[in-house]
Amino acid sequence: MEDSADTRPILIIPYMWIGDFVRGHTVVRVLKQRWPNRPVDLLVTPLCAPLVDYMPGVRAGIVWNLPRSRLALAKQRGLATELRARGYGTALVLPRTWKAAIAPALAGIPERVGFFGEARFGLINRMRWGEKALPRFIDKNAALALPDSTPLPPEWPVPQLVVPPEETARWRQASGLGTGPAVAFGPGSVGASKRWTYYPEAARLLVERGLDVWVVGGPGEKTLAQEIVSATGGKARDLTGTDLRNGILAMAAASVAISNDSGLMHIAAAIGTPTMGIFGPTSPYLWAPLNGLAATVLQTKSKLSCQPCQRTVCTMNDHRCMRDIAAAEVADIAQRVMAQSSVR
Repeated sequence: MEDSADTRPILIIPYMWIGDFVRGHTVVRVLKQRWPNRPVDLLVTPLCAPLVDYMPGVRAGIVWNLPRSRLALAKQRGLATELRARGYGTALVLPRTWKAAIAPALAGIPERVGFFGEARFGLINRMRWGEKALPRFIDKNAALALPDSTPLPPEWPVPQLVVPPEETARWRQASGLGTGPAVAFGPGSVGASKRWTYYPEAARLLVERGLDVWVVGGPGEKTLAQEIVSATGGKARDLTGTDLRNGILAMAAASVAISNDSGLMHIAAAIGTPTMGIFGPTSPYLWAPLNGLAATVLQTKSKLSCQPCQRTVCTMNDHRCMRDIAAAEVADIAQRVMAQSSVR
């Protein structure tokens, strides 16, 4: 335990993909164990900003939209001015890019912790080494919250998203979703190879068994949501849209969530909703939520030589790692998960 009298605020520069941002809450929890009296803030994009409202231990989110494809020095200077005014004593720069470290350096934050990454001499002044030797993405991130050269713990604190039940109840009522058991689908993902293609058939089976089905995702999932709704004769609900808060509340209100390896899977698991993760090209060891899944659905009929490939587009075996997962199998597992969770 470090000095409990230390009250200097800490800034985390996290990864901004939704799933990675959720997993970054583990870093918050490690910091609060180490320094219980130091406020912790997160830099956040407008997309991910609603997540901060549900993260215990986070004082504030600093909403700032830095372009991915260019340096944007004017915006970096503006962010640095904002950070300087907040008086941070420490910044943890989780991304290994040069660009991620610019604003903390311009702001003059005294301790700027990060891995060597893109040769960030001068920008990072508490340089860490050995990133490539760390086995998982979460190990690379959370290690920065520990003193240098500290052995990794056997388990990290799991991410948490705490959504008040009364908020989900109001959301269900306002959305006209009733109070019955519902299955939330997260059919999208970054990379086509991670997308299971039988959601429409699974939705039809679940609706036939008397369950509500909600399709959750961003604008990119709108077409798929319409296919799912059509397969159920209009009984499934399309809840896709631009506001991530809507997705958070849907995952909190659902009885079970079924998702590809995506940000929504991490959201549902961090909330504590029983979550089924469908994995094909990616490794659950590397990418599944720390929270654990109610079920990890994999292609299991025969081990493919290419699995896991970690590729965003399938280049061999005609996507068998996902095609061999049957809709009936997923629907049956979902019902078992719901039955188990209802007796707890």
